[in-house]
Amino acid sequence: MTILAHEKQIVEYEQTLQKLEEQNRNHPLMTSEELSKMEKNLELMKKSVYSQLKPWERVSICRHPRRPHAIDYIENLAEEFVELFGDRTYQDDHAIIAGLAKIDGQKYVVIGQEKGKDTESRIYRNFGMPHPEGYRKAMRCMRLAAKFQLPVITLLDTPGAYPGLTAEERGQGWAISNNLLEMARLPTPIIVILIGEGCSGGALGIGIGDVIGMLEHSYYSVISPEGCASILWKDASQNAIAAAALKMHAEDLLEMGIVDQILREPLGGAHHDPKAVFAEVKKFIQEQWNCLRSISPELLLENRYQKFRKMGKFETQE
Repeated sequence: MTILAHEKQIVEYEQTLQKLEEQNRNHPLMTSEELSKMEKNLELMKKSVYSQLKPWERVSICRHPRRPHAIDYIENLAEEFVELFGDRTYQDDHAIIAGLAKIDGQKYVVIGQEKGKDTESRIYRNFGMPHPEGYRKAMRCMRLAAKFQLPVITLLDTPGAYPGLTAEERGQGWAISNNLLEMARLPTPIIVILIGEGCSGGALGIGIGDVIGMLEHSYYSVISPEGCASILWKDASQNAIAAAALKMHAEDLLEMGIVDQILREPLGGAHHDPKAVFAEVKKFIQEQWNCLRSISPELLLENRYQKFRKMGKFETQE
């Protein structure tokens, strides 16, 4: 079991409490009131620790190996899912999973960035780093959604687009920039949800939408904290300072108008209670679809344009 640094005290207390409860079954040494008091102390400890998380600690939660990934959301939200493959130009990219889904009877096109869960699946999914063909596959599915007037859901979770030479040779920058252009004028509702890492153009390549929801401990940034530290301080170990400086968490982004809604996670992160997170995301999708379904395509595109034009703040001096 992966234990995060800030959770060490909590895990040790839980293990102690579990041993005491097991011993107490056969050889009662403590009263039920005493055990109950210890359980309450544990809950208070959790609330104290998780209410004082530093930006870097939240990044570690976002990267937790047991955090639900795109494929988990698809499996738990959709009654039906038919995956589509390939970009019809080069090949299929396993870092992007896309297809037709039915959620509570409503049909959607769902596109997600998938990292994988173990060594074999992570290699197969290229650790969630898409190639150009992944972005082209995503756009092919979005055009299909527009053709059949289906809303689009995108699930963002990537450390960035694949930076290798082969990706650059196949037009990585062009593929991402073309998606930005095409998504800006796609005449069907687009619901974007940040479920994990939202790093650089790799996330933005499927991140243009009418409404953007963000899980509480996800992050959305132009660069990873390690990358930022390497550039500014020439030292990747300064990642904690970079994480705080980047203002990349949900509260900061909501204040700046980058995201529209924070989706709350269970105490300690989504991996502690995935079912609760799935329910929260499903509720968000249903609410946003009910708001977007009655908007005309012309107004939808104008609102989307204005949404991104208003992002960012600057000051001028005489």
